[in-house]
Amino acid sequence: MSVNKDIKRITTHTIQSMKDNGEKISMLTSYDFSMARIVDDAGIDIILVGDSASNVMAGHETTLPITLDQMIYHAQGVVRAAKRCLVVVDIPFGSYQGNSRIALDSAIRIMKESGAHAVKMEGGSEIQESITRILSAGIPVMGHLGLTPQSIYKFGTYTVRAKETLEAQKLKEDAKLLESLGCFSIVLEKIPAKLATEVAIDLHIPVIGIGAGGGVDGQVLVVHDMLGINNEFQPRFLRKYLNLYESIKGAVGEYIQDVKSNDFPNEKEQY
Repeated sequence: MSVNKDIKRITTHTIQSMKDNGEKISMLTSYDFSMARIVDDAGIDIILVGDSASNVMAGHETTLPITLDQMIYHAQGVVRAAKRCLVVVDIPFGSYQGNSRIALDSAIRIMKESGAHAVKMEGGSEIQESITRILSAGIPVMGHLGLTPQSIYKFGTYTVRAKETLEAQKLKEDAKLLESLGCFSIVLEKIPAKLATEVAIDLHIPVIGIGAGGGVDGQVLVVHDMLGINNEFQPRFLRKYLNLYESIKGAVGEYIQDVKSNDFPNEKEQY
């Protein structure tokens, strides 16, 4: 039975209840009003306004260039559309690392200016002080471990993380730390499925995976990837539910042809 079936607004409490009751959590990204309205209306549990907007909306190679102002702009449109789901916003690179006061200011701006319900941050013990400070202000925090795209230049590759014993042990310790600090959930990205399952079993809070197998408490994908709008990104963990790139390209081609041939507009399509 669905925990959230009769709930008008999904909260962090709802997400916890879903884990406690064994119901998987569904999460997708959105970056604008129109897409968020469709995703919310379909019944998604969580919308992530991801800093992946840097890639899919702005065409950057990494997530690093996107600014706090730009993240707030994307989040504002999503929050206006989302009537039911929980909206979580990534704090972008450079807006929380190394200075907990800046981190708190960034989180407060996101919450006040966008109306979002929570923020997400990448990292473990390295950002402990920033997480604590944000949580002390009453702002819910979702953690993010494993492949952390904001650290891509440190890793040097988007390959699977935590395959080695030491890194796997640190990930487990960081996950327990994030839970103890008060994070309401954690995303695990691109790590071995066995390790992700162990973390999900070990933690009381929900663990949401992307490329982390089916043993976690929920799944997240980038909406442009799963809808096939972005046709260049094809990792093993991605299941494409549509091929919108070809569908949209075909529709645009038909429109061009109709305009060129003077078939559009016809008699019924004018005043």
